Amino acid sequence: MYVLDSQYCIASCSKYATRVEKTPNILDERATLDAVLELGRRFQLQGWVLFPTRDETVAAFSRNRNELADFYRVTTGEWASVEWAWDKAKTYELAEKLGIPCPQTFVLNGINELQSLNSRLPLAIKPAIKENFFYATGAKAWRANTAKELEQLYEDANRHISTQEILVQEIIPGDGREQYSYCAFYQNGRPHSTLIARRARQHPREFGRAATYVETVEKPEIEEISERFLGAIQYHGLVEIEYKRDPRDGKYKLLDVNARVWGFHGLGAACGVDFPYLAYADQMGWPIEPARAKSGVGWVRILTDVPTALADLAHGCLKLRTYMQSMRAARTESVFSWDDPLPWLAEIVMLPYLVSKKYAQTARDLFRVPV
Repeated sequence: MYVLDSQYCIASCSKYATRVEKTPNILDERATLDAVLELGRRFQLQGWVLFPTRDETVAAFSRNRNELADFYRVTTGEWASVEWAWDKAKTYELAEKLGIPCPQTFVLNGINELQSLNSRLPLAIKPAIKENFFYATGAKAWRANTAKELEQLYEDANRHISTQEILVQEIIPGDGREQYSYCAFYQNGRPHSTLIARRARQHPREFGRAATYVETVEKPEIEEISERFLGAIQYHGLVEIEYKRDPRDGKYKLLDVNARVWGFHGLGAACGVDFPYLAYADQMGWPIEPARAKSGVGWVRILTDVPTALADLAHGCLKLRTYMQSMRAARTESVFSWDDPLPWLAEIVMLPYLVSKKYAQTARDLFRVPV
């Protein structure tokens, strides 16, 4: 296993990482492709399997799949399919055509059209394409409670991304406990192996950058609409679709589609669906049996879940009994493994750095939005 990244990552500490290489800028598509191909040629990795773990590498691999496929086995699908997941504006457009519920979303021609949305406040500002916005701001979305905040946040977003990439979206009431994920391995537009999970805890609480505790559940209605969307684009590979249940009408509304492995994909192996193996075996042409996740199995990332749970307990949105029940259901930890403990220890060592980054981002957010 070779790891290629533009920054330090805890995966480099794993005993399974045969080699770790750095590339100057993983946001530059051509530079990323050249680095991946050069690595393959230098170490004779002909026929090895490529796994993208970020949205920007998903796009780079998918758009240049034919070039990469001359050397590697590429788990990322064709761009004609992947584009509908990568670009949220296209995601919501297709969802509407297929009759799949999603939050009301507006793409404006400029700031002068914002006034027409004031009656719909509060609203979220988010990007159609994640990478530029996220790396500049560290946020998935911003909340605007007033007309003044909406205008300021729209202007701030426009400094990082184009007007046509800015989405103004209704905020569905409720926190991460109303969020669900449909996780699957697909073959030629049909589900092969699946898992549905509820995101019980996340940080930040409203627009979570990452889950801290999730648990498998059964939700046939989520399964049906996910199959409708992925079948329409003839999807192939690993995918996670995020939903939020709207308490106003009880509908599960599509938020995001990730055409790659996701943060808690390790939950799959703990409940009978080993997603990375399925994608690998598919590329190698090995026979694989369909699998379905067992419900009631939990995944936790202790490093972020402990402070998240403490904050939720302090705010009264989490009961101690509920927390204890979730920990009894947890069968796997995000990073820790008795068989390979160094990545978890590396994460602990990096804790002061991660905390300082969090506080720096919090300070920037406070000064960005007028109170």
